[in-house]
Amino acid sequence: MAEHKAQLVVIGSGPGGYTAAFRAADLGLDVILVERYDTLGGVCLNVGCIPSKALLHAAKVIDDAAAMAEHGVTFGKPKIDALKLSAWKHDVVGRLTGGITQLAQARKVRVIHATAKFASAKTLRLDDDETITFEQCIIAAGSQCAELTGLPDDPRIIDSTGALDISPLPKRLLVVGGGIIGLEMAGVYSALGTDVSVVELMDTLMPGTDQDLLRPFLKIVKPRYEAIMLATKVTGMRTTVPGIEVSFEGKNAPSIGIYDRVLIAVGRRANGDKLDAEKAGVNFSEHGVIDVDKQMRTNVPHIFAIGDIVPGPMLAHKASHEAKVAAEVAAGEKSYFDARTIPSVAYTDPEIAWVGLTETEAKEQGVDYDKTQIPWAASGRAMSLGRSEGFTKLLWDKNTGRILGGAIVGPNAGELIAEIGLAIEMGADSADIGLTVHSHPTLSETVAFAAEAYAGTLTDLYLPKKK
Repeated sequence: MAEHKAQLVVIGSGPGGYTAAFRAADLGLDVILVERYDTLGGVCLNVGCIPSKALLHAAKVIDDAAAMAEHGVTFGKPKIDALKLSAWKHDVVGRLTGGITQLAQARKVRVIHATAKFASAKTLRLDDDETITFEQCIIAAGSQCAELTGLPDDPRIIDSTGALDISPLPKRLLVVGGGIIGLEMAGVYSALGTDVSVVELMDTLMPGTDQDLLRPFLKIVKPRYEAIMLATKVTGMRTTVPGIEVSFEGKNAPSIGIYDRVLIAVGRRANGDKLDAEKAGVNFSEHGVIDVDKQMRTNVPHIFAIGDIVPGPMLAHKASHEAKVAAEVAAGEKSYFDARTIPSVAYTDPEIAWVGLTETEAKEQGVDYDKTQIPWAASGRAMSLGRSEGFTKLLWDKNTGRILGGAIVGPNAGELIAEIGLAIEMGADSADIGLTVHSHPTLSETVAFAAEAYAGTLTDLYLPKKK
């Protein structure tokens, strides 16, 4: 039985795990990175963010080509080679995961492919009976798809990982869950020619998101989807030869529907309770979440936790920033995770992105705020793209004039939101943003327009002055 020793061991090689391992190695620590799967990169690179975005790009090309017919450029109906499309997706993933392996080798990070669980506060036991003795540990074991109980065992009922295997394409798909993950995959399948229905238990899609952000999205997808069933409960599923028979309970929902494939996309669950963490004295909740302080320490000072397994949004970019803090603290530096805000993006069509305080939160918290909103119909760039349905919205502190939050709906919203995030981190006011020269014509100008609107200097729209 092999026994390994390291100054620092990192459990999990997703965006948080590999970032922590690499940063710690750069700071001179002897690091072991443990990954239970055959490739590095975790859920995000292998079966999450990256492959889904590759498919979303294919969907966008199809949708953009179809939209040009209205402007005099007509393409033939696309021929979908699902196997070839899947191969391209796998190639993208392979190049990225291979790159992470090379980076680990360059930094002399030892990689062990095994499942790790705590045997004590200083020891991990691997599934092949090997052990790792460590001085410090960073838990980056991520999350997994939340499950619905009582479902039949049928390969036609899939989770978000299974949804990435698009071959063969189903004729009818039901997406259970109207959150970001479900809606992104709904968009992919719809563009590829599948009849898509979405069912959501709450009375809105993307629960918790400002409702005005959803209106341009709904205007586009409602004609494309077979059905969007809100405030509707799935009461049962039954395996039949023609498909999965699903029963519903809701005001405007059918009593029964039959689908070739059913995607369960009801969220994700942290893995904190799957590591025998209690043997190390690490506390975790009944939902698998591990509490940490600003230095990403758990209640056991030499054990850290980052990413989906700790409180906060389950986002890769959050995990990677937390990872650097944990690695730096482990190396003796005085680092803290004190991000003012973390951006969120739905890579739907149109994209929906927000950062900082939302209007929903502002109203709930009684924040005294002002709002400026610029319709993309005022943007020359949006008009030339044929995508003027979106808008840019900024929230301002009435007392200080500083930016509190913002949201963007439209193509490339996920790229554009970064400027607003930086403005919040820098404590910018409307002059800081409005007096920054933005390239013309660009979609980013709409952020400047919204700032100018608050400052009263906007000329691209006529907004009556407030009394």
